Amino acid sequence: MEFRLSTAASPFPYGHLALAAHNTDISIVFDDSVEKPSLRVDGADVTESLAHVADVPDSNDLFIADLAASATAAATLHDVTTVLDSLNDYLQFQTFLSGHILSTSDWLVWGSLKGNPKALGLLKGSNYPHLLRLFSYIESLSVTQRALSCLSAARAQKHRSRKAAATFSLGLPEAIDGQVVTRFPPEPSGYLHIGHTKAVVLNQFFANMYHGKLLVRFDDTNPNKEKAEYEETIIEDLRLLDVSPSHISHTSDYFDPLHAFAVDLIRSGKAYADDTDAIEPFSQPCSCSSSAHGELTRFAFDRFHGIASLRRDATVEENLNRFEAMTEGSPETSRWCIRAKMEISNPNKAMRDPVIYRYNATPHHRTGRKWNVYPTYDFACPVVDSIEGVTHALRTNEYRDRNPQYYWMIEALGLRPVHIWDFSRLNFVHTVLSKRKLQQFVDKGLVHGWDDPRFPTVRGMRRRGLTVEALQQFMLKQGPSQAILSLEWDSLWALNRKVIDPIAPRHWAIVKEDIVPVIIKGGPHEPYFLTLPKHKKNPSAGTKKTMYSSNVFVEQGDACSFGEDEEITLMDWGNAIVRKKTLDPDTQKVVLLEMDLHIEGDFRATKKKITWLAGPASVEVVLLDYGPLITKKKLEAGDDWEDFVPAVSEFQVVAIADANVADLNQTQMADQTQRIIQFERKGFYSFDGINSEGKYVFIKVPDGRSSKA
Repeated sequence: MEFRLSTAASPFPYGHLALAAHNTDISIVFDDSVEKPSLRVDGADVTESLAHVADVPDSNDLFIADLAASATAAATLHDVTTVLDSLNDYLQFQTFLSGHILSTSDWLVWGSLKGNPKALGLLKGSNYPHLLRLFSYIESLSVTQRALSCLSAARAQKHRSRKAAATFSLGLPEAIDGQVVTRFPPEPSGYLHIGHTKAVVLNQFFANMYHGKLLVRFDDTNPNKEKAEYEETIIEDLRLLDVSPSHISHTSDYFDPLHAFAVDLIRSGKAYADDTDAIEPFSQPCSCSSSAHGELTRFAFDRFHGIASLRRDATVEENLNRFEAMTEGSPETSRWCIRAKMEISNPNKAMRDPVIYRYNATPHHRTGRKWNVYPTYDFACPVVDSIEGVTHALRTNEYRDRNPQYYWMIEALGLRPVHIWDFSRLNFVHTVLSKRKLQQFVDKGLVHGWDDPRFPTVRGMRRRGLTVEALQQFMLKQGPSQAILSLEWDSLWALNRKVIDPIAPRHWAIVKEDIVPVIIKGGPHEPYFLTLPKHKKNPSAGTKKTMYSSNVFVEQGDACSFGEDEEITLMDWGNAIVRKKTLDPDTQKVVLLEMDLHIEGDFRATKKKITWLAGPASVEVVLLDYGPLITKKKLEAGDDWEDFVPAVSEFQVVAIADANVADLNQTQMADQTQRIIQFERKGFYSFDGINSEGKYVFIKVPDGRSSKA
């Protein structure tokens, strides 16, 4: 099946594009030569059945169908407020337009609004909160983001190439459906963090898009830094990210052929043994950008100035003998390395004889003491990519200067070529991504471990409530961007809020030290329970039992704000009138409230809607919140990161919460969607387990409204 449409269609059929993207059996082709979108099966036009082919339930409700049709037609209307009013009113008490799951009508309404600038402008105001909720939810879905990302890429490719058609591919060069193989090559020297996640998501995205394969290969070429335990944690982190590679391998699996290829380069005169840096002591001041401390080694100085190594013209036999001695572990060869003989005067300094093999007698965590020499990443990566069948090597554009080096290795060895597709590296404000610095945070006890909620690691972010869906959507939004930016965390957490808001159960909590007892006159003589929905707009969230009593608690902040005889609303109960407020004479804090229950009161007329709790139906919980680990937005080259670590960045309060949170248990920890709840009027929280005192611990999920989330 093929869905063909023009990138210049007006109004653009966003809803149909998303419906087509929903079904992976449909191939989407952007072709600016077509007049209107069409779905073809074996050459026959079946556009009218697109919704059914996409396997999305259709609506049988005529009213909903009319609304959908009206919204679709609204793009041609001068006044769309009537349609928006109708949709918003209908959604006031409904999660979706038809039933409890997304239907064709929802997608079409979203697409119509997306393609109507006037309607979209009105929607983003404050008059249509229920319709905006549905619109934002559909826009946040991963399938929607994939469709929008590919549309953007197709338009960008059209601009670059001026070609009429572009496939649903985000621009991978010479990609063939069913044959694309991508790879993610982590070094097992630490935990995966936000910087790695973009590479993981993009690699999996392309592999899935082209019905190809994703390989995971551990780049274990440096035994000084790598450990088996890191491999285990990386595999677990990939599982947490819903990444399922077709195959897992190690660069060390290829040490024998890599060594043989290095010998071939030496024999062909394309590599040589070098010990320039050990020939004589050398320290030369230099102001070049490649010298972090203003000094270079002998070879680095010569390389910067295009001066050939003294060993560059050694004979093939001499180089082979030295490499053999290095391989055998002869101690006197520890100063030697093997360099590729490229072009010492090349303007691109990455091409000036880079190291391809080093001596290292440290035992390897997989191969033990078998090897005394190890390939560098720059040599091993292109060779193993070619051997393993990788078609497209995705990596950050900080390696762009080394792309010619990558191609040189493959060509010099006569290996199958691999395409490089690079993208911008991710940086975030108030964040360090260096594994070395993160390790120091752990070693110095500044955090509780690699899964600390303040850490930008996959485990830390998930503990803090970041969903895989939001993370994937965020990375796809970055897409093929080449700009290196310092991103705010706000945008990621705001996207996460859109994902969790429609599904997170609602509960109540009151900070323990701020509890104010309330006597409700006219309340029940005996406490009783009612069963209420955990999420008023999402029945699938389940139900909870709420206790009603004549003695309840509210928070100090609310109590202080009440005026005498003010009518307020007790949420999920009704109105009450504040009759008496008793203050502590010393602190002027409220110590007791008396209210008259006023059930017949209109909740729409009150300004204050208050959460409350009946004491017997509550449990103690611990609420954790976090600030940034680094107070400076961006660390400069000369900054000492320890100067910008705040004295306190973890904040804890004890609260009482409605007893329904006790339904959460340790078995639900693996399912992140069941761990996230909302304490109404406080925010979203992620259940983190039960502490040694038996208290339920919750971590606050940033909402994207704080610049230092």
